[in-house]
Parts: sequence; structure tokens; C-alpha cells
Amino acid sequence: MPWNVPNTLTWLRIAAIPLIVLLFYMPYPWADPAAGLLFAAAGVTDSLDGYFARRLGQTSRLGAFLDPVADKLIVAVALVLLVSRDPRALIVLTAAVIIGREITISALREWMAEIGARRKVAVSLLGKYKTILQIIGLSLMLFRGRLLGVLPTYDLGVWLTVVAAAATLVSMVAYLRAAWPELRR
Repeated sequence: MPWNVPNTLTWLRIAAIPLIVLLFYMPYPWADPAAGLLFAAAGVTDSLDGYFARRLGQTSRLGAFLDPVADKLIVAVALVLLVSRDPRALIVLTAAVIIGREITISALREWMAEIGARRKVAVSLLGKYKTILQIIGLSLMLFRGRLLGVLPTYDLGVWLTVVAAAATLVSMVAYLRAAWPELRR
């Protein structure tokens, strides 16, 4: 069923993407914080859709396909937006690592599914932690302003996103090692 609770949350995450882009480019002082908060809310729906799918017994092929697509789209768009505003080497390299890893692992999972070995590259606990770091880091970077007048959200977000990129590389190596016997054949 395309409009069950988990799929609706995923569609809302996808619908948030153009709103985040719009907020990012609006010239109002409240726009950046709103973009960061909307991105954070979308990140929460990423956890909720899986929870509700299992809890309500509403798993579907559409949801299994759409959820990772929504995740990768919103993260890639956020990274591109942030690089457009801050093209420093650290930000560009971090974005390239995260986006490159997502493309690599998506292709690896697709190929492993084709040969019937998809479970060898299932989402790991490190992958879940990486996602949490990414969502918090990117939310803070999009927020940009100082939280409560003192917390430098952008700088904190940069470092959390860099740590997420490092975790991204570690998890990619783990997935590639798990798939290596199949890749060598």
C-alpha cells in the first residue's frame, strides 16, 4: 500500500527537500535556522518510518526502495547546498567522501542482491551511527546561527559531519570486505 504510515513519512522527507533548498536561499534571518530544523525533522522521520513499518507490520517493497533513496537524496542535496555556500577544501572533501560512499555502497548492494548475497552487505550498526552523526552535523551546518546565542552550530556541525565522513569510510571498507569474496570471483 503506497500510503501507509511509513511510506507517508518517507514521502514527506522527499517533499522536504525543495523546501530546504528554498529556505537555504531565502534572505531572511530565520531562513537558515528553519532549513536546519526542517532537515533535522526529516532525519527524525528516517528513524520513525522504519520503526512504524516494523511495529505496524506495514513493510512494503515500495518502502524498502523509497527509504534509502529519500535518505541519499536529502543528504546529497544538503551537502551540495553547503558546498555552494562554503567551498573550502574540508567541506568539499567531506561532501565528496559522503556522496561517493553512498553511490559505491548503493551499487554494491544492488550487485550483491543480483547474485543473491544482499545480506552480506546489510546495514550495520556503524552505518546507523554514521547516519545519526550526518543528520545532526548537517542540521547544525544548515542552521548556521548561534544556538541560544552561544553555541557555534556551524562549526560544531562541520566537525560532526567530518566525523561522519570518517565513519562513512570505515563502514564502506567493512561492506567491501564483506563483499570481497564475491567480488573476487
